[in-house]
Amino acid sequence: MLVLAATPKINGSHSPYSSSFLSQSPVSQKPKPNGNNLTLPSFSSYHSSSPRHCINMASSTLPISQYRPFSAPPRPSPSPFSAFLGTHRLRLLRTPRVVVGNWLALRALVVSATTTKMPKRQTPGRTGGFVDEMRAVAMKLHTRDQAKEGEKEPDSPPVSKWEPSVDGYLRFLVDNKLVYDTLETIVQKAAYPCYAEFRNTGLERSKNLVQDLEWFKDQGHTIPEPSVGASYAHYLEELSEKDPQAFICHFYNIYFAHSAGGRMIGRKVAEKILDSKELQFYKWDGDLSQLLQNVRDKLNRVASSWSREEKDHCLEETEKSFKYSGEILRLIVS
Repeated sequence: MLVLAATPKINGSHSPYSSSFLSQSPVSQKPKPNGNNLTLPSFSSYHSSSPRHCINMASSTLPISQYRPFSAPPRPSPSPFSAFLGTHRLRLLRTPRVVVGNWLALRALVVSATTTKMPKRQTPGRTGGFVDEMRAVAMKLHTRDQAKEGEKEPDSPPVSKWEPSVDGYLRFLVDNKLVYDTLETIVQKAAYPCYAEFRNTGLERSKNLVQDLEWFKDQGHTIPEPSVGASYAHYLEELSEKDPQAFICHFYNIYFAHSAGGRMIGRKVAEKILDSKELQFYKWDGDLSQLLQNVRDKLNRVASSWSREEKDHCLEETEKSFKYSGEILRLIVS
């Protein structure tokens, strides 16, 4: 391997890149050649003949194959874009660092979140069984101001515009008591075994109505005899003996209508004629929503053994149930 010969120390600077060093005249003393050393041309000869190879060969002991030039060729003035790119090079070229393990975990989390089936939030009053069908048919028989699903044209003013009377309200209560007495008697007798499912549900109204009628009597009012409710009670008795699906339709609509719209009507009437007194007819022992849910479950269980034809027959009876109940309701404003 060829080694550069050592030269005397140059005065003025220790840096081979300083201007004073480059302006120094080359040393005149020449080292003696030998078999292992190579005598190089003077610094001035390199500088004058080829500026690109201006190197400090005199003080280097590196092999010739590893030398580097002292000075680089002149660079052109940077353009405005080049200057901008130089300032922001790291920012422009930097890419987000993605760790494979973390990325796979994140991807698995996203896939899991988008594919996992979330449990459906059940709407209050909805069970997913036959009761939902019964409710849907009943809602369509309401007017739009009574229910958003209502399709029936109104044939009377809304409850807020009613002008109820105490006598009319008493007739309404008396007829309701007869209907509820009939329902409770039917399920106790249980001409069909499925009726027994609806004993002691907590929705019974007869005893509560007895208390309300006693209160009116104490207030000096005369309790009238049943009127239009008598025909409805008779119809229910006959129906329960021969047509259980149709009877169950009436059972459902009577109890559930009273627990919803019936309470609203009772409150409005009480505000106008009873100084907002709440009657026992509109009170239940225990959690009403739970009582209703228990009956829904029983209705669904009973209907689960019915054929599609029997279910449709039950739904067809809804309109007749509304007809009889509407006649009793109109007693309030009679």
